[in-house]
Amino acid sequence: MPSQSAPPAVHAELPRVLEASHATALVIGIIIGSGIFLVPSEMMQAVGSSVMVYMVWIVGGILSLFGAMTYAEISATRPRYGGEYAYLREAYGDLTGFVFMWTQVTIAKPSSIASIASGVVRVLANFAFFSFVTKPVIGHIVWGQLVAIAFTWMITGLNILGTRKAGNTQRLLLIMKVFLVLGVVGICFFGGHGSTANFHTTFTGARGGFSGFMVALIAALWAYDGWSDVTHTAGEIKNPSKSLPIALVAGVAVVGVLYMLTNAAIQFVLPATAIAHADRPAVAAMLTSAPPVAAMIFSAVLAVGYGSTFIGSSLTGARIPFAAARDGLFFRWLAWVHPRFKTPAAALILQAALSSILLLLINTFQGLFSLAIFSEWLFYAAVTASVFVFRKREPDAKRPYSVPLYPVVPAIFVLCALVLLVFSIVDQPRNSGIGAAIILCGIPLYYALHRKRVLPS
Repeated sequence: MPSQSAPPAVHAELPRVLEASHATALVIGIIIGSGIFLVPSEMMQAVGSSVMVYMVWIVGGILSLFGAMTYAEISATRPRYGGEYAYLREAYGDLTGFVFMWTQVTIAKPSSIASIASGVVRVLANFAFFSFVTKPVIGHIVWGQLVAIAFTWMITGLNILGTRKAGNTQRLLLIMKVFLVLGVVGICFFGGHGSTANFHTTFTGARGGFSGFMVALIAALWAYDGWSDVTHTAGEIKNPSKSLPIALVAGVAVVGVLYMLTNAAIQFVLPATAIAHADRPAVAAMLTSAPPVAAMIFSAVLAVGYGSTFIGSSLTGARIPFAAARDGLFFRWLAWVHPRFKTPAAALILQAALSSILLLLINTFQGLFSLAIFSEWLFYAAVTASVFVFRKREPDAKRPYSVPLYPVVPAIFVLCALVLLVFSIVDQPRNSGIGAAIILCGIPLYYALHRKRVLPS
């Protein structure tokens, strides 16, 4: 239980301005980034056949859906500011909530935002007008890093100006993104250059075996990642007991369908070997099926579509330090709400500053998102397991939504998350070690800040 000696909460309130459609747009918009257009190559290199790639997509989708259904029960019952942070704090105590918040604030969310910004720049680099992004500015810093930082602050500014404004923009960009995905599918299937025979091809240089399946699964789960972020805005969603389950479950289900369609379209046009060797399989499939101008249009719309992922990730991430500060577990100034726009402006600015520092220090897309894998799945397992704690602690509590087939669904998710964590430690010891070190640093910091249970204002 949260410590009873914690300092009194900061009474900073954010208005409930988000509808169910905004919440669903956040889920779908955050999940669908560049992953579906990039990871088919990595997955084919790992497993080597179309059948196995589909198997990985299905397993990844079911696993994500199991997590979303469990989160739906927890969040519908506890529509708190900060989402996962609040659930961990209520289930396991202040220290666990603080360590999660610390991990999210210092590396997980800034690295996620920085990787999205880096991805936008990678897409823009396809256009001659933006060819300068690869050129150096000073030392090892290139223009692309500065452009990514500019995008980060632009999106942060939008989120400061108003949560509902950001939510409306998110819905609009999501519509564009869905049409983008369906456009890719249509061009590939009806472009006249595909064959069902490609579904039976294989890539002989694949890693294969259990390790290959796990590498592909990690890639697929990265493409599905982001469904949990909507819970961080639970305190700003109207009728959260109904809106959050709809957003989580329906959002993940819709993404799963779109991902399977996109993967089928790419494999219909390209054989397994071509997919494995393509840097951007979706673009390669489109170039095969349509004139070059189609790929350029695709890149332009993708750059715009990145905006919905960007807005959602930035908006939701800032709610975690805001909630911790409001509870008296972190620096009080982070609970400051802009008097006019009613948004957590201080937390948003801190998040943008840390993301900008990462963009200056790391100039690789892979290097940015890989830092967060270990910590994300550790806390996914912990949050999902909290449903067992709450069910035992409050057996008669009213639950607007109950996870189907309890306790099987959350148990399978937790078990798979632990297997994924063990594999990540063995396969990526450096990145896992960095993630673990960052998490562990939060423990002494917690005790240092709370020695007298009073934080500086």
